Amino acid sequence: MLVNVSSGHTVELKGSLTQGGLVIAELAGVQSARLNDKELAISPEGKFVFGFGRDAETEHTLSWVDQGGKAHSKTLMITTRDYDIDRITGVEKKYVSPPKDVLARIRKEGAQVSAARSKLSTLSYFDDPVYRPAKGRISGVYGSQRYFNGQPRRPHFGLDIANKTGTPVLAPVAGKVVFANPDLYYSGGTLILDHGYGITSTYIHLNKLHVEEGQIVELGDHIADIGATGRVTGPHLDWRFNWFNERLDPQLIMIDKLATKSSKE
Repeated sequence: MLVNVSSGHTVELKGSLTQGGLVIAELAGVQSARLNDKELAISPEGKFVFGFGRDAETEHTLSWVDQGGKAHSKTLMITTRDYDIDRITGVEKKYVSPPKDVLARIRKEGAQVSAARSKLSTLSYFDDPVYRPAKGRISGVYGSQRYFNGQPRRPHFGLDIANKTGTPVLAPVAGKVVFANPDLYYSGGTLILDHGYGITSTYIHLNKLHVEEGQIVELGDHIADIGATGRVTGPHLDWRFNWFNERLDPQLIMIDKLATKSSKE
């Protein structure tokens, strides 16, 4: 989409202007840009990327300074979404809250995952097409939330793909492995790929990891296997996308075609 901002100036936006949406912007001759109060890194091609969380406000300000030093801004209105809510009663406490003796571990692992997602790199893969990472049934969607005994649990921030343990997980887009751990308390085998400029993807409940930190993976590479590790009831891939720590909806980004070496051909 092209958004007119002033005489002779347009910014090209590619993506979804909605809660959970990822947007890639392109504007020639820009020296700095911001979304609301956050500075946006700009690629050598004049592209910058941002996203909106599950419960993001509807009104945002995109601003930038051109090469002549003139400031510009544009109000972006995004759409809201309705999410699936599931209310369950009579759940035993042990299934609602983790035991106290693992809280320190949970906090440590959460900090490690957050740190992996917070790094800024200049990799250019964020602008590549994103494909489906595994075969299987869609068993869970972004934004859904459960209430146990009237208490809200954290919303689900991924796309669940259910299949048997050992089903290959393929890189849906090229990236660099910035986190690889076979045994986190909640998410079990966990892998994070960096795609550049704050965009990362996460793969959870993996049975086996086939890559290690620091490795560059290409579209269609066999990076892991679906499993049932961590706190789950059955084998599936929980696949997530982030812009730094803003959680995005993979289903809005994905081309529903299995990632293979020949996907783009």
